[in-house]
Amino acid sequence: MPSIDENCTHIILGSMPSVASLGANQYYAHPQNRFWPLMAKILENTAAPAVYEQRLKMLLRHHIALWDSIASCERKGSLDSAIKNEQGNDFSALLAKYPHIHTICFNGGKSCQCFKKYNKALLDRPDIHFYKLPSTSPANARWTFEQLEEAWKIILKHEYSST
Repeated sequence: MPSIDENCTHIILGSMPSVASLGANQYYAHPQNRFWPLMAKILENTAAPAVYEQRLKMLLRHHIALWDSIASCERKGSLDSAIKNEQGNDFSALLAKYPHIHTICFNGGKSCQCFKKYNKALLDRPDIHFYKLPSTSPANARWTFEQLEEAWKIILKHEYSST
């Protein structure tokens, strides 16, 4: 289920939660994933809240939702490269229910690839901005935290603009 409310203007999409995230029932639960420290630094110039619910509230304060491009798949382990037989989430329904969303950010290439595969019609919407961003996963070790921070600052570009 997405973390979202009626005020969200942005949504960040992962591909599919890792084994650690599925086990914890939390987005980006792997301790080495840089997502939460990155969001806290970019959005509030602070450390990430320790409590998961506070992390979600931090994003919602900035009108940012979280979800995944993939609804279900087969995968051994947590690597995106191991994903097979995926089924995409229904973004037409989501965007109809939350019409203020105008920016979709992909946390990594697999998220973007799967979204495009299952949501071709949405790609032509002129009212939505799409950004493929480098993965915050520990598997993306070639990107330093500072490089991720610079790339991910794009989420602030349209933060307070209206649709």
